[in-house]
Amino acid sequence: MIRRIVTDPVFLARKSEPASEADMGTAADLEDTLRANLDCCVGMAANMIGAHRRIIVFFAGTVPVVMFNPRVVCGTGRYETEESCLSLGGSRKALRWHKITVAYMDRWFRPREGTFEGYTAQIIQHEIDHCDGILI
Repeated sequence: MIRRIVTDPVFLARKSEPASEADMGTAADLEDTLRANLDCCVGMAANMIGAHRRIIVFFAGTVPVVMFNPRVVCGTGRYETEESCLSLGGSRKALRWHKITVAYMDRWFRPREGTFEGYTAQIIQHEIDHCDGILI
């Protein structure tokens, strides 16, 4: 189901709780909502649709990637960039890693670890910030 995008900074600044297998429906709604906003959005976190759960989704090419409880375990190549967000107007500066390793649970709730770089790594870091209540 496509959900409304939350724009309340007080709500978005609250840290998300760990996700569980009971949150599969939220992940599906998150993916549907991202698909509906692909013209202006490249990734989403669950708090953007009103759920304080550690779930993110983004596209790797044409394939949607869902991550439950993602966390960056390693990063290299720190740089400063400017980002915008569907939930917040304008753009802001952010520090990012060029290459990251992320530990997470996949859409079948199996533990995974993946290495990402460039723009994909930037998207993941932005969405993890959402999970941590960091407003970008």
